Amino acid sequence: MNDVLGEAIRHYAERHADGEGVATTAIPGMTLVRAASPGQLQYAIHRPLICLVAQGTKQVTAGAQSLAFSGGDSMLLTADVPTVSQITRASAAAPYLSFALYLDAALIAELSAQMKAVPVDGGSALRLQPTDAEVADTALRLIRLMERPAAVPVLQAQLVREMHYWLLAGRHGAGIRRLGFPDSQARRIARAVEIIRTDFASPLRVAELAAVAGMSLSTFHHHFRAVTSLSPLQFQKQLRLIEARRLMLAKGMKPSHAAYQVGYESAPQFTREYRRLFGLPPAQETEQARRLSQAA
Repeated sequence: MNDVLGEAIRHYAERHADGEGVATTAIPGMTLVRAASPGQLQYAIHRPLICLVAQGTKQVTAGAQSLAFSGGDSMLLTADVPTVSQITRASAAAPYLSFALYLDAALIAELSAQMKAVPVDGGSALRLQPTDAEVADTALRLIRLMERPAAVPVLQAQLVREMHYWLLAGRHGAGIRRLGFPDSQARRIARAVEIIRTDFASPLRVAELAAVAGMSLSTFHHHFRAVTSLSPLQFQKQLRLIEARRLMLAKGMKPSHAAYQVGYESAPQFTREYRRLFGLPPAQETEQARRLSQAA
C-alpha cells in the first residue's frame, strides 16, 4: 500500500505542486508534498493535522520533543503548537512524498459520540505511529478522487469522514479523541486560538480571549500555555513573524513593509524578534535566500 500511495502522491504533485513542491487540492485542508532533495528549516504553527509519509524522512520538533518520521509512518499534531521541520532524506530518484489533512473537530465530535468514545486529556501534541492500512487506503482514494473533478463535491465529504473514522478507530484514536469534546481544554483553547489566527495583526485582547474560552484570566493563561506551549502574546508574535517571513521570502516584500503588514509598529523591534526566532535579521535572510535561488 505504501508504494501505491507514494506513486499516487508523486503523480499528482508532479503536475500540481508549486515551486516548493507543495500541491494544494480541491479538498480543503488536504495537501500533498513532493521534494527531490533535503530542505531548509521550515517554521509553522499548524492547525491539528495528520501527515502520512510514503517515502523519505522528515524531522519535526515541537518544544523539547523531536521526531523523525519516514515512509510508512504517520505524524499526528493535536494542537496549534509551533513546529520546526526539515526534510532530511530525499533525492531525485527517491523523493520525499507525503499526504497531509487538517483535522475537523466538529466531525471528530460527531463520530466520537457515535462510537461512544471516552475523552482523553493530556499527552503530547506531537505523536508518531505506523500508518494504519485503512488510513492509507482512504488517503489513496482521496488522491484518486482528484482525478475526477466532477466527483469531488459529491464524494469528498464521505471520504473525509471515513478518514476521521479510521483515525479514531486506529492507533491515533487516543491522540485525537480530546479534539471531539466541546468542553475539553483543547477545544476551548482552540476557539481562542482561531480568533488570534484570524486577526493576528491587531492588538491582543487577552481578557476577551479568556471569555471566549469560558475561563478566568489566570486559568486561561495556564491552559493556553499547556496546550500550545506558548503564552497568548508569544503565540501571536510567532504567527506575525512566520507570516512576515513568508511575505519576504515568497512574495519579495521588503522587511519594513512585511513588519507593518503583520502588525509591527517598530522596525527595530521586528528585527530583534525576527532574529531571535529565525537566527538571522530579516534583510540578511532575504538576501541569503536570493543568492541561493540564483545559484539554483
